[in-house]
Amino acid sequence: MNTLKNDRYLRALLRQPVDQTPVWMMRQAGRYLPEYKATRAQAGDFMSLCKNAELACEVTLQPLRRFPLDAAILFSDILTIPDAMGLGLYFETGEGPRFERPISSMADVQKLGVPDPEGELAYVMNAVRTIRRELQGEVPLIGFSGSPWTLATYMVEGGSSKAFTRIKKMMYAEPAALHLLLDKLADSVIAYLNAQVAAGAQSLMVFDTWGGVLTPRDYQDFSLQYMAKIVDGLVRENEGRRVPVTLFTKNGGQWLEAIAATGCDAVGLDWTINIADAKRRVGDRVALQGNMDPSMLYAPIPRIEQEVAGILDGFGKGAGHVFNLGHGIHPDVNPEHAGAFIEAVQRLSRPYHQA
Repeated sequence: MNTLKNDRYLRALLRQPVDQTPVWMMRQAGRYLPEYKATRAQAGDFMSLCKNAELACEVTLQPLRRFPLDAAILFSDILTIPDAMGLGLYFETGEGPRFERPISSMADVQKLGVPDPEGELAYVMNAVRTIRRELQGEVPLIGFSGSPWTLATYMVEGGSSKAFTRIKKMMYAEPAALHLLLDKLADSVIAYLNAQVAAGAQSLMVFDTWGGVLTPRDYQDFSLQYMAKIVDGLVRENEGRRVPVTLFTKNGGQWLEAIAATGCDAVGLDWTINIADAKRRVGDRVALQGNMDPSMLYAPIPRIEQEVAGILDGFGKGAGHVFNLGHGIHPDVNPEHAGAFIEAVQRLSRPYHQA
């Protein structure tokens, strides 16, 4: 395997010295780029794009051709595992993802198997292998999955939700069914992420998009304990290098210490927490990733630069910060603003890494 020309991102996740703060963006391969829209049109629809290794590779590399990013992230969807479990994923125009056969009882959960990453999910591994080859060691490749709780919300709700009434009904009225579902999902995520590492992913991220809708007790019982199980089950070393793991719970700022205690290498922060406070609370137990509000990219460029400066100042000197947005980049952001953001991080962060 080729050696990495730029390992700044991996080093920062392991709290090792870097020359400048690494930066990448959630959803950096996406609808804000005209070239992405063209490739998606060529694929026909979103899942066809995910399932075509060459096209998934193309959209993964598109942002790297435009911007000097420090990492590539696999182009895929968090709902690949539930789809492989046979729930019948489809996308409703303007509605987002839906499932033909949602989970509503213990009997439904008992029927589910753990998908074979090189079977039903082989298309994801083929994409990882293709991207890794085409990156030619320029930057590391991030593999990812949704968290068990987040995947379960879509599987039980049948799609996106605002109130999460169905999954919370299961959680409070049939907790044994939900725990069995989450346990099967944790086993599936472990197999899936380890297969991504075997296929060439050099870092892993777990997206817990909906953990923040839970009470503190339920977050611990129904989300965090399953992410901790995943962290325990992951291959953490490959190709002679540590494979860092980042956990990201949207609206999870109140549980930072508990997330950091799982044994992960880094904690992703959304924009609702001050990064200086976060660093004070977790010290140097973990690296931090984040955390500019994605909507800041609508601002004039000088205002974006000011925000970048403030977040860098909040984290302060030293290693252990990966700059990112607090969630995915919005589809209607001007790519020039994204470029100005990345340039500002690189230019303004250098003084924080000088001895």
